[in-house]
Amino acid sequence: MHFVTGLGCALLVACSSQGKDASAGTPDTGAQAAASLTTPQEVHLKNLRQLTFGGENAEAYYAFDGSKLIYQAHKPGTQCDQIYIMDLATGESHMVSTGKGRTTCSYFYPKGDKILYSSTHLAGDSCPPAPDMSKGYVWAVYKSYDVFVANVDGSDLHQLTRAEGYDAESTFSPLGDRIVFTSDRDGDLDLYTMAPDGSDVKRLTNKPGYDGGAFFSPDGSKIVWRAHYPKPGPELDDYKALLAEGLIRPGELEIMVMNADGSDQHQITDLGGASFAPYWYPDGNKIIFSSNYLDPQGREFDLFMVNVDGTGLERITFSPGFDGFPVFSPDGKHLVFASNRNNGGTNDTNIFIADWVENPGM
Repeated sequence: MHFVTGLGCALLVACSSQGKDASAGTPDTGAQAAASLTTPQEVHLKNLRQLTFGGENAEAYYAFDGSKLIYQAHKPGTQCDQIYIMDLATGESHMVSTGKGRTTCSYFYPKGDKILYSSTHLAGDSCPPAPDMSKGYVWAVYKSYDVFVANVDGSDLHQLTRAEGYDAESTFSPLGDRIVFTSDRDGDLDLYTMAPDGSDVKRLTNKPGYDGGAFFSPDGSKIVWRAHYPKPGPELDDYKALLAEGLIRPGELEIMVMNADGSDQHQITDLGGASFAPYWYPDGNKIIFSSNYLDPQGREFDLFMVNVDGTGLERITFSPGFDGFPVFSPDGKHLVFASNRNNGGTNDTNIFIADWVENPGM
């Protein structure tokens, strides 16, 4: 499950399961794009260039060696979101999921030889139905989602989670020993970890409400995630009633941090609005995330950086519209994120990559 207001994760680039999305490694293209794709205030971003063109694209995550991105997309000829890998040197993409059901939340194993993603394909080849918006703006929590592992080319697929209910939003510790994921197996949307083979499942969170979108710190010692804890009374009652129907109403989300074993859980933002998609800077001392807290209408999402103790909040992007799902390269030299800048007035959201400037003006 991913948080995007008015957006999905789709790709309208090519009519086959393999195609060139962008000339990611062409300096001239990147230099020309940088002047038109950034605003003067975006001083941390240099040489910004676009990796996908058309449709809606998001949730692109690096291989641990920095050579590839794994992301989800809805290309022509597929029913709904599938998982693709992009080679950053060539811009070539190819599908690595089954092409059946709906998929989400993909990630590389640390060695780069396997991938994680969640899929509904065991419940049927077709896409699960869209959520009932008569209840307002809600997300679907598909009980048919399970976490799967496959070789990096998509072969040798097998199931990691088998509990009844939603299992998704899985990411890997860089130590290679644990996977963190979100599940409603115990009646609420909580965070769990498991061994790489799906065994030794441990629950980390227990507070009523939504816990999701978790990532391990670069040294594997901590976890950052997004959370919404409804207030007891009507708000919590509404949350429980919707969850029983496989739905959740996204409201305020704040950024949380804990130790990898679940201890020392604490909130590091208190912004109001929806703050989501947190990701670690490679030194483990800062966290980048997306938030709409500056927009009373809740439609304008920008990227922000904060120290791991919650101090030093800094705005990173200023482009109108949506900027989200920021991810640093393992060496900290590049930032990948999704944005609807440069979309010609459409609703398209694409993946962009920039050189990261840690100390602007120096």
